[in-house]
Amino acid sequence: MAVYDKSDIDRRMNGAVESLKGDLGGLRTGRANTSLLDPVVCEVYGAMMPLSQVATVSAPEPRMLSVQVWDKTNVSAVEKGITKANLGLNPMTDGQTVRLPMPDLTEERRKELAKLAGTYAENAKIAIRNVRRDGMEALKTDEKSKEISEDERKRMEDEVQKLTDKYVSEADEAAAKKEQEILTQ
Repeated sequence: MAVYDKSDIDRRMNGAVESLKGDLGGLRTGRANTSLLDPVVCEVYGAMMPLSQVATVSAPEPRMLSVQVWDKTNVSAVEKGITKANLGLNPMTDGQTVRLPMPDLTEERRKELAKLAGTYAENAKIAIRNVRRDGMEALKTDEKSKEISEDERKRMEDEVQKLTDKYVSEADEAAAKKEQEILTQ
């Protein structure tokens, strides 16, 4: 029974890049982005719930987020959850709507955020390289158990390396794009 599974390696490397894109989406630039509120949880009905399960988030203007709370009894819980998330936003309540104006980023804060984007990308690349290592070890195991020949192992190692290069460059690209977005706002 072969240990090496190219589709599993591809799936895991892609997962690392998708996770990176999610993390980068949560970084605040000067523009309003609804994914900024993804990590927010609110204590409603005696349980901690993600904001997306108690309200609708939209970006009606480039520098404003709007949170339409479905049940008016949860408005203060939503406001508290946004404040606790420590995103640097000041909620303003207007009936069942919580408005979140986007403050301007200082140059120092922009640099911090750009550095954080780079850190996220580095973590994703480490995850991708770990998957590559697993794939290479699986190929060596297959060769030892006579599942594949030495030539097949070398050919498949090249495939794994090509996948690794592809996903590492995707991670670099996503981080560079986000850093550019942060620094030019």
